[in-house]
Amino acid sequence: MKANWEIRVRGLVQGVGFRPYVWRLAKDARIFGEVLNDSEGVIIRLACGQAQLIEFTDKLSSGVPPLARIDALEISRYESSVEWEAFNIAASKSGKITTSIVPDAATCDDCLDEIFDPTNRRFLYPFTNCTNCGPRLSITREIPYDRANTSMARFEMCSMCQSEYEDPLDRRFHAQPNACPACGPQLKFISRDGKELPGDPITNAALALKAGSIVAIKGVGGFQLAVDASNAIAIEELRVRKWRASKPFALMARDKGEVQKYCTLNQTEIRILESPAAPIVLAKAAGQKLAANIAPDHNRLGFMLPNTPLHHLLLAKLEVPIVLTSGNHSSEPQITENHTALEKLNAIADYWLEHDRDIVNRLDDSVVQVIGNAPQVIRRARGNAPTPLRLHDGFHGRPPVLAMGADLKNTFCLLSDGQAIVSQHIGDLGNAETQRDLHSKLALYRRIHGFDAEVIAADQHLGYFSTRIGQDIAKREGLETVNVQHHHAHVCAALAEHGYGPEAKPVLGVALDGLGYGDDGTFWGGEFLLADFRGYKRLAKFKPVPLLGADKANTQPWRNSLAHLLVAFGPDALEALQTRYGSLPFFIALAKYPTELLTQMFTRNVNAPLSSSAGRLFDAVAAMLGICFDQVQYEGQAAIQLQNIAEGYSREGGFYPVLPAETIEWRPLWEGILGDLKAGLPDGQIAKRFHNTLIRIISLVATEIVRRTDVDTVVLAGGVFQNSLLLSGVSERLSENNLTPLMPSHFPTNDGAVSLGQAAIAAAKYT
Repeated sequence: MKANWEIRVRGLVQGVGFRPYVWRLAKDARIFGEVLNDSEGVIIRLACGQAQLIEFTDKLSSGVPPLARIDALEISRYESSVEWEAFNIAASKSGKITTSIVPDAATCDDCLDEIFDPTNRRFLYPFTNCTNCGPRLSITREIPYDRANTSMARFEMCSMCQSEYEDPLDRRFHAQPNACPACGPQLKFISRDGKELPGDPITNAALALKAGSIVAIKGVGGFQLAVDASNAIAIEELRVRKWRASKPFALMARDKGEVQKYCTLNQTEIRILESPAAPIVLAKAAGQKLAANIAPDHNRLGFMLPNTPLHHLLLAKLEVPIVLTSGNHSSEPQITENHTALEKLNAIADYWLEHDRDIVNRLDDSVVQVIGNAPQVIRRARGNAPTPLRLHDGFHGRPPVLAMGADLKNTFCLLSDGQAIVSQHIGDLGNAETQRDLHSKLALYRRIHGFDAEVIAADQHLGYFSTRIGQDIAKREGLETVNVQHHHAHVCAALAEHGYGPEAKPVLGVALDGLGYGDDGTFWGGEFLLADFRGYKRLAKFKPVPLLGADKANTQPWRNSLAHLLVAFGPDALEALQTRYGSLPFFIALAKYPTELLTQMFTRNVNAPLSSSAGRLFDAVAAMLGICFDQVQYEGQAAIQLQNIAEGYSREGGFYPVLPAETIEWRPLWEGILGDLKAGLPDGQIAKRFHNTLIRIISLVATEIVRRTDVDTVVLAGGVFQNSLLLSGVSERLSENNLTPLMPSHFPTNDGAVSLGQAAIAAAKYT
């Protein structure tokens, strides 16, 4: 017998061709009813028998469109006096918002074929898209995801586009950014004085790049700066104008075959490169060489493939890849507005390739590396954010939490209704423009999702900008606050990603990073925590070492080498070390600095806060080998270069006899390194021994703690575990000891996922 059924579909089901997919299934099954978008996702209403319903829902779940994701199907009887005579696609309804925005997606193969087909009306049109690709978050102002709620609202569709938009059999049915050359956004090629230049804009841009010029390109999530990747002079000019001395640049190539000329790629890296997210993938350099100043002192290159028709059309006119970096001055947010780009990038770019479609949400490029065969997201932005994370069922019914994240690599998180929405990468909050961007994105996300927080979660460091902003929101709105320890958040972000619930048993969390404020008033960063969502206990740590000069130690590696020597051997032994090893380049370089003054700071504990930081340990070893001795130009530079030379040493290398303990002492490490340097061992071998030592000692300490505490899972988190040599080594050793290593994968292991951990910890406090 027929009955009326209602199916509530939750997940990523708006703006992805889901309704026409449902319409086709219903037509094929000869079922009457309707499908519509609302603020919670999609509603399907059917008039059919139970057997037909079961068959329909099975097919519904098995063949969803490429960008769609079903999280849940809720089926119930539906009382209606309507006698359906067909299956219809009904108008959207508004209400309390619980659905999310789909990330922007790279150009699909069908659209790509059209823009290179001379017989197609979208031939060479740089804004071609359909329900399977194109802009989403970057153009969205409100939910439901309808054209009127996007920056495409001002572009009225021509009759042909409107016909596609209204045809359920067309792949552009309800494709909100649908457009063509007759009715959609248009490109301009502009000179530094703001004048539009005649001719085809993309051809002009390609010619300018070939001539060595710097071109500002308006991408899907913001302006980008491009130069010819084979032109070292142009790249150096970009570095000078952008104030970016040595940090690696990202690259864009026309296809995977082009990338393989310069890098080795495994199947996982190829799959990620060619995915709808189209992120930057860090891959080992090999084969042909591009300009050496793209990624100085690096053995990896960051490549992405074109993610819009504009980029495809541009790369088709070039014989080599391009450098493609964010359109901004270093440390500032990426620029999104045309007039601002012309003004602020006037001292950097020679030309502007811009268009008249507004960018509502700024999006940096996502960055991914592959360790083993598993992806590790380093920056989660375009193509990945803000895909919601469906949490363990135990998080249902908890109060809505707004988590503020960290000050570096900031993101924020909205947790409610059993899911967490982590924002795209915001950036480093030491910059006033980035703080303004955080405020803007917070307001937008809260408005879009109708999000009324009851709890604010933030780092327990009261000096963090993110914490202060969270406190201001809590005070203004009368909300409760939960302050979360930084490394506890790192560990719990991984637990949340992997589906652990609020009542899950503890794990051992090994959290290694630069700095995080600890319970004892010192700065942590080399931690072994017995942790769950409800709390943690610090069971072991790296021995704390003073940050000589406080914040200066974060950017001047030599200070960390000196501090480690003072802790390991004592301040009275420094003169003897200089006598014994004074001929080493390290001590010769150290002599130009006021070591006596810093030794007094050490002994008197003045401007020398203690830190167990693993990041500063890497800096100390790097400086001892002459790597970034005086200054790092960007976060992690010394550690990355240390990893690179370790990977370049092909032999085993050995290790230094550091002993496992609740407080890990580093004197044997320094005795070994100094001895190896005096014996003239290669820097690569010493760097390899250092990595081997860390792998060994972390594994030994973790295994001993697990034996005493009866846990079997070890979470490896924190920015230092972006080091693939370290992460793969530790995880292999743990697996050999019958332990389960658990690492973040789709959310960053660095501070980009701290907001997720904060939100889960805060939510777990409430029943």
